[in-house]
Amino acid sequence: MNQSVNLDDRDYQILKLLLQDSRISNADLADAVGMSTSALWRRVRVLEDTGVIERYGVVVNPKAMGLGFQAIVHVQLTRHDPEKIVDFIRAVETSPEVQECFATTGQSDYHLRVLCADLDRYNRFLEDFLFRLPAVASAQTNVVLRTIKRGGSALV
Repeated sequence: MNQSVNLDDRDYQILKLLLQDSRISNADLADAVGMSTSALWRRVRVLEDTGVIERYGVVVNPKAMGLGFQAIVHVQLTRHDPEKIVDFIRAVETSPEVQECFATTGQSDYHLRVLCADLDRYNRFLEDFLFRLPAVASAQTNVVLRTIKRGGSALV
């Protein structure tokens, strides 16, 4: 049920604290924002029901999982045939290496954030997966040297 909701300062406080630690207890969260636990619970439910909070999750360290190679891949399609685009999107959604995919304006049609164990595994990803998709005309790779910020939010 994605509907627009007017957020006030307290909502932003709640969201900021949940972004820092989504496992914070309702009691601790209520104390931090100066609310009763029942009032806080109702407020969080509204944020969930309106789609402001989409989900709760865990942030993992890719390197700790043996995924030391990260790239941003700029993909150009052969043409914008709707059927081929749907096939491309379905394939990307099922690829464990593709962490994020964005359809964008500009020179490239899609931008992928890809994680792999190493350069050899990334080459296999390109050869065995990406370049076999009929919609893909070309791909340009930018290797991520260092992550400066990740997991940010749209809070202003």
